[in-house]
Amino acid sequence: MSSTEQNLKIVSVEVRDIRFPTSLQADGSDAMHTDPDYSCAYVTIKLSSGLEGNGLTFTNGRGTEVVVQAVKSLSYLVVGQVVYDIYKNFSTFWRSLTSESQMRWIGPEKGVTHLAIAAIINALWDLWGKLLNKPVWRLLVDLDPEVLLSVIDFRYITNCVTKDEALQLLQQGQAGKEQRIQQLLTKGYPCYTTQAGWLGYPDEKIRELAQKYLDQGYTVFKVKVGKNLQDDIKRCKLLRDIIGYDRTLMVDANQVWEVQEAIEWMKHLAPFKPLWIEEPTSPDDVLGHAEIAKALKPYGIAVATGEMCCNRVLFKQFLQAQALEYCQIDSARIGGINEILSVYLMARKLGVKVCPHAGGVGLCEMVQHLQMWDFVALSGTSEGRVIEFVDQQHEHFVNPCIIKNAHYQAPTAAGYSTTMKPQSISAYEYPNGSEWQSLFAKGLFHDPRK
Repeated sequence: MSSTEQNLKIVSVEVRDIRFPTSLQADGSDAMHTDPDYSCAYVTIKLSSGLEGNGLTFTNGRGTEVVVQAVKSLSYLVVGQVVYDIYKNFSTFWRSLTSESQMRWIGPEKGVTHLAIAAIINALWDLWGKLLNKPVWRLLVDLDPEVLLSVIDFRYITNCVTKDEALQLLQQGQAGKEQRIQQLLTKGYPCYTTQAGWLGYPDEKIRELAQKYLDQGYTVFKVKVGKNLQDDIKRCKLLRDIIGYDRTLMVDANQVWEVQEAIEWMKHLAPFKPLWIEEPTSPDDVLGHAEIAKALKPYGIAVATGEMCCNRVLFKQFLQAQALEYCQIDSARIGGINEILSVYLMARKLGVKVCPHAGGVGLCEMVQHLQMWDFVALSGTSEGRVIEFVDQQHEHFVNPCIIKNAHYQAPTAAGYSTTMKPQSISAYEYPNGSEWQSLFAKGLFHDPRK
């Protein structure tokens, strides 16, 4: 092995359970997740040269330890690899993780194992960006279309988009690329806020936050619904009174309704002119979403979903069945960038807008890169598209996302914006971090070691 190869050898995969006590303020609360503690399984992949790549998967508190264990169980496939050998044949390596002959039994390509794979894959992309000294959005934009396609596993989706069709779409996306890069660097990419709409917030807090974000230039707002119809009517009215009807409102039920219940409930909210209803029913119910989409079309209400969509195959079915009009990829729910790119390609072929989900630890930091790549190199437009922005936990990242005038600013630092500050890790690692010690001592949380 040459000295260069030796430097690029992966010597360790570390994973930490990082949790934030967001349930204390009802931050992140919705009809389904009433007391979330925003958390992540945080992976560090180290090369023999000392360079590190960081990746993560967003979790909700309890259960993070299970994802951490899954990363440990898969790490034998990563340690000892020469990292450029992975990038040269990334789709094959990706499949070696997702189709590990014994581990796949507890997936396959869904749930805990897929969340763990996303954290590993995200760390590898962060490392690739750092090796080339490029932010990941720029790395993706600069990849030749054939090379970009070599990272994607097309198994199970060729009846929706073939590799040749994908190549054609990417080649079409080359025209006008430089102008779009300049536009992105000058203006950024539009976003909406969910921060004023958490279900556990009192009216006064919603009013105060809605006004705050309005003053910051936001024109698109999302509110959580689904627990009590009269409360939802009141909350939608409250928001419309502040933002008016010339701005955009979306609503999100986080999977709590039956199909018919979703249709009837949304008819009552139709006077508030919501652009979309997000996750109206089970995230796996393709035909249920299609039924809701068809029933709500006369009311001008679209269906959005995808943050809990477990893999590219389910996305394929949602897209083919016209069960969603807004496709919401999540940077950690499916198997990292490699698989997410395939969803963007299917959505592009079928003419469906992608609006990423980003309400969680590090999700805003990651999805900005993906949507910026789509704007520059695939769809070529941000028309009718927005990235979610939730104003939480950004202070724990070395290179947090930057918002100006309700636009994500293009990241300039190398990597995937996923490196956490050492002091944040030591404070919030569960259960031994200093912040958790303090919370246990105050009796605010139960110490799991006792």
